Amino acid sequence: MPRIAGINIPENKQIEIALTYIYGIGLSLSRKILAEAKIDPNFRASQLTPAQVQKLKEIIEKKYKIEGDLRREVMMAIKRLKDIGSFRGIRHQKGLPVRGQRTKTNARTIRGNVRKTVGSGKKPPVSPT
Repeated sequence: MPRIAGINIPENKQIEIALTYIYGIGLSLSRKILAEAKIDPNFRASQLTPAQVQKLKEIIEKKYKIEGDLRREVMMAIKRLKDIGSFRGIRHQKGLPVRGQRTKTNARTIRGNVRKTVGSGKKPPVSPT
């Protein structure tokens, strides 16, 4: 199993898709990296030679910010928004949608699947004891 940037790349997938398992590399960036390394995107990750894997490692590590560095940069950007007290920072703190989505409905995933609605509100009559 090839290991690039500290991530085990799945062997049974095409290398074009397998590279997207690395945080910070999407499909378009994966294609660009493979074109630069002159590797066929339809190869399986298990078919790569050690030289090709090494070339991919060099290109990715030298040119692109991935994994830990990228995660740290994103966290610092969010922390900066929180520190200056911007609207977006406050939304991050409260755990609400940040980019203007509606919250009256359809914000279940960001709020942790909170269901506050109750049935009709009519309680059954109390049975005599």
